[in-house]
Amino acid sequence: MTSVTSLAQQSVLNTSRMKVWEPVFWLLALASPWLAQQHALIINEIAIVALFAVSLDLVLGYTGIVSLGHAAFLGFGAYSAALFAKWVMPDPLVGLLVGTLAATVLGAVCSTTILRGSDLTRLMVTLGMALILYELANKLDWLTGGSDGLQGVVMGPVLGRFEFDLMGQVAAWYSLSVLFVCFMLVRRLVHSPFGATLMAVRDNRLRAMAIGIPVHARLAVVYATAAGVAGAAGALMAQTTGFASLDVFALDRSADVMLMLVIGGVGWLYGGVAGAIVFKLMHDVISSITPQYWTFWMGLFLVVLVMVGRERLLKPWTWGRT
Repeated sequence: MTSVTSLAQQSVLNTSRMKVWEPVFWLLALASPWLAQQHALIINEIAIVALFAVSLDLVLGYTGIVSLGHAAFLGFGAYSAALFAKWVMPDPLVGLLVGTLAATVLGAVCSTTILRGSDLTRLMVTLGMALILYELANKLDWLTGGSDGLQGVVMGPVLGRFEFDLMGQVAAWYSLSVLFVCFMLVRRLVHSPFGATLMAVRDNRLRAMAIGIPVHARLAVVYATAAGVAGAAGALMAQTTGFASLDVFALDRSADVMLMLVIGGVGWLYGGVAGAIVFKLMHDVISSITPQYWTFWMGLFLVVLVMVGRERLLKPWTWGRT
C-alpha cells in the first residue's frame, strides 16, 4: 500500500514539473509587447481570452462540468471592475481584485445549481444565468449604461507608474502578467492531490463518492475558482478598453471560448492558451480579408481539425503535455 501511495505521489510530482519549453514560452510571451509593438493590442486581446479559456478548461476539462453560460462570470467581473474604477478608485490592481472576488462569489452561489442533474440541465442553468445577468445589465441602465454600455472608465497607472498608452503596450504587459500568475496558480491546483480528486470526479462521480471524496464540496470549490479566473479576465477586458458593454454576457462569448478549447484541447491548460492564440489570429487575419464570411472559414478549419486530428495539426503544442 505504501509503495502504491509513493508511486502515486511520484506521478503527481512528475506531471507538476515544468517542461523545458515552458519557461521559454512565457519569456517570449511576456516580451512580445516589446518585440511586436505594432501588434500590442491583439496581444492584449489574446491574453484576456486565453485567461478566459483557462477558466473554462478548469471546470470542463478537469471536472467534466459542461457550461454554456461561462460568459456570466466574464461579464460580472468586467462590470464590477468598471463600476469600481468609475465610482470608487481607478487603481487597476485593486479593481482587478474586486472583479475577481465578485465573480468568485457569484460562482460560489451558482455552484449550488450545478451539483445536481445531467449535463443538459447544467447547460440550461448556466445559459440561463448569463441571460439573467444580461437582462439585469440592460434594465439597470442608470447603473450600467444599459445598451449604450458603461462608458467613461478611466484607469490609473499600473503600480502607480505605468500609464495605459494608445499603442496598448502597457495593457498587453499587464494582461500577460495576470495571465501568467493565474495560469501558474491554476496549474499548481490541477497538479496537486486536490486536482487528482477532481479528475477522479470527472471520470466517475459515483466511484469518487464511494472512496470518500467529498464530490459536492470539490465541485463547488473548483466552480467558484474558475468563476474567479473568468472574472479576472473580464476585469482586464474592462480596464484595458475603458468600457464595459452588454456583449460580455452574450452567448457568442461562451461559444467562442468553447471553440478555443476545441482547437487547443480540453483537459490541458495550455490547450486554452493555444486555442486562444489560433482563434484570435485566425479571426483577425480572415476578418481583414473577408469580413462577411470569416465564420465560414473558421467553421471549415474546425471541420478539418476534427477530421484530421488536433494532434497532427498542433503537434508541437502536445509535446510534454501538462
